[in-house]
Amino acid sequence: MTGPLLLGVRHHGPGSARAVRAALDAARPDAVLIEGPPEADALLPLAADARMRPPVALLAHAVDDPGRAAFWPFAAFSPEWVAVRWALDHGAAVHFFDLPAAHSLAMMGDPTWSDEEDDEGGDDSGEQSADVRRDGPGRDPGRQGEPGRAPGRGPRPGLRVDPLAVLAETAGYDDPERWWEDAVEHRAAGTGDPLAPFAAVAEAMTALRETYGHGGTARDPVREAHMRLRLRAARKEHGDAVAVVCGAWHVPALAAKHTVTADRALLKGLPKVRAETTWVPWTHRRLARRSGYGAGIDSPGWYGHLFAVPDRPVERWMTKAAGLLRDEDHAVSTAHVIEAVRLAGSLAAMRGRPLAGLSETTDAVRAVMCDGSDVPLALIRDRLVVGDVLGEVPEGAPAVPLQRDLDRLQRSLRLKPEAAEREVDLDLRKDTDAARSRLLHRLRLLGVEWGAPERARGTGTFRESWRLRWEPELRVRVAEAGAWGTTVLSAATAKAVSEAASATALADITALAERCLLADLPEALPLVMKALADRAAVDTDVSRLAGALPALARALRYGDVRGTDTAALAEVATGLALRVCVGLPPACAGLDADGAAEMRGHVDAVHTAIRLLPDTSGGAAGTEGGSDSADGRGTGTGPTAGPETGPTADSVTGPATGSGTGAEGVVARWADVLERLARRDAVPGTLRGRAARLLLDDGRLAEDEAARLMGLALSPGTAPADAAAWVEGFAGAGGDGSGGLLLVHDERLLALVDAWLTAVPAEAFTDVLPLLRRTFGAYEPGVRRTLGELVRRGPAGGGGTAPAGEGVPGFGPGLDAARADAVLPVLDLLLGHRQPTEEECAGVPG
Repeated sequence: MTGPLLLGVRHHGPGSARAVRAALDAARPDAVLIEGPPEADALLPLAADARMRPPVALLAHAVDDPGRAAFWPFAAFSPEWVAVRWALDHGAAVHFFDLPAAHSLAMMGDPTWSDEEDDEGGDDSGEQSADVRRDGPGRDPGRQGEPGRAPGRGPRPGLRVDPLAVLAETAGYDDPERWWEDAVEHRAAGTGDPLAPFAAVAEAMTALRETYGHGGTARDPVREAHMRLRLRAARKEHGDAVAVVCGAWHVPALAAKHTVTADRALLKGLPKVRAETTWVPWTHRRLARRSGYGAGIDSPGWYGHLFAVPDRPVERWMTKAAGLLRDEDHAVSTAHVIEAVRLAGSLAAMRGRPLAGLSETTDAVRAVMCDGSDVPLALIRDRLVVGDVLGEVPEGAPAVPLQRDLDRLQRSLRLKPEAAEREVDLDLRKDTDAARSRLLHRLRLLGVEWGAPERARGTGTFRESWRLRWEPELRVRVAEAGAWGTTVLSAATAKAVSEAASATALADITALAERCLLADLPEALPLVMKALADRAAVDTDVSRLAGALPALARALRYGDVRGTDTAALAEVATGLALRVCVGLPPACAGLDADGAAEMRGHVDAVHTAIRLLPDTSGGAAGTEGGSDSADGRGTGTGPTAGPETGPTADSVTGPATGSGTGAEGVVARWADVLERLARRDAVPGTLRGRAARLLLDDGRLAEDEAARLMGLALSPGTAPADAAAWVEGFAGAGGDGSGGLLLVHDERLLALVDAWLTAVPAEAFTDVLPLLRRTFGAYEPGVRRTLGELVRRGPAGGGGTAPAGEGVPGFGPGLDAARADAVLPVLDLLLGHRQPTEEECAGVPG
């Protein structure tokens, strides 16, 4: 070997990977230099561990700022990974020789450093220098060059050159990926000189560098200067028996003559931070260019298939596609596979390609297996062309203590991180599921969004549904969270205490208290509760108080299921509810339409929350009539209550109503507040109607009294807009869809609405129409259809709505006891209360 062996590659290219292996087998170098951060040299022996399964990535992060991080991904078909494994298998020295991560991390965000992803059409350094904390993993760090620039002219500042696009355009291709497949991936392995492809690539890149210089960034000359220094040091130790595996773009710079003094001058004065490196699992999906990875490829699953299956790749690919479609209940047979393979070969011949590529196989699958539909084809693109392969890293890899604790918990709870999104249902009555729930809630508090809670199926509080998906960047989030503690529990506790001390908004503290209960942080909860009580004591805004109460009620509800002591939280929630009861009536007076709509949401939320408060005296706070005394006196509601029977301000703030300040007393006071809202003319119609509806649903307002209040609200003396607002508050869907059903089953209320609607003057109808559309448009289609039928038929089919006492149109005027009793024998049989007689069994097949 004369001089070092410079192997210019395309990152994550299976053709380059096969060529690198053949070149190394032929040259047998004593040392191999790989493009990557030198700090990771100590991690290279782990690549030979049997438990190391690519795709994996080197993660480098600043010790003092873990969110400042960068990744160097490797797939099984990456040339760098093949070179590392070859060197370890053959006893050759292997080192990374790119610019140290200590410098590249320190320069992140510096515009003069061009903190953008190196991108040679997805083909430069393989380094994803993404400041995950600042920009997030989804940013697009790469910039495309302009292959059409005239020869002899450098690229415009800020634009990157795409070497693949330039070479493809020169060869007459409009698609760089297709040109790469034809020129490299479809080459027959093991034929000709194994070093010839690299000589041709070096010649092409030299011509491009003569035209475009460093390609539009000041970063590459600095990196290449450090590469040359490391290469000189390797040659001093091993002579010319050194092989270099790097991005093809750098080969001309490494082959050119540069002085040591000039290279050191470029590196002088670079900022530096203390950095740590480790191996982390990676995914094929994160190798894809569409994920924002600038050196990514369009089809990592396809490239992995080409590398792993060099023999009959098209036939085996079609078999995979057919198996996937069959698993999804698509009718695909062996004949489909045979025809798809033939069609792919015919398309390749028609298009002048040496072998069928991804475009030909995709067209064949669409035509033969998917019946021309792109819907099942999208499944193949997602599962096969890209894929959800998640790599594995051995336990011996360096990691922060928090990551090790998380790994231990994942193993003990059998909650394996997976790249594919999946849904997990947890039953909190089971110890393992409860522990899984606590782990996921603690990670969310730490900012590690491994799982997102979904709406649980059913109404029980003992079930949780989570949607889980592990992304490689979560390792960075774990490293960041490691500043709070060495275990998940201690870190979540420390962060909760810190957030409680710094929170200023009452809603933020109540949400934090809820998260502490869900995450089961007993050491943090007392401090959070103290901050909550202090903040609630000085906050006088009723809207903020009302917005904070639902979170506390939910926390109490889930605390019961999880067996958490919630006595302190219940005390704070009860006090908060009492303050809402005091301040809500005056806060509802004189509101405009927007303010009334917002306050209605608060009223609904507080009504639900108060019913969830625990009863410290042993009863249930939310039971109907739970606050009424035995002699029938309670909130003053009922059919005999007149407009002036609502509670005074003194009765709301004092103990006259209800039984003290316990949960039952809060329920009673809340009923008094609703009564006052329903009868006070200064309150907007939306709130008056909603208060009446809530009282009716709770059984605290008789149906006759509800009809009387509706009659008053819809009387001719009421402005049409105010009357329409009352109807919206009373009969609106309200989130549970019961507003329309109330009118369906109570013909008196429907008759009142119908009579009022027909009496609205024509000049006012246009003003109330939007409110009416919003009210009735929220009903289910079946409810709207039933209401229309009832109004259309009316009494005796004469139109209008039947008056009270004549029955619902289409139904009998009263209960037919004989017809109702006829169903009882059938119910007895269904419930197993008796056995059928011989007469009932007659004619029934045995």
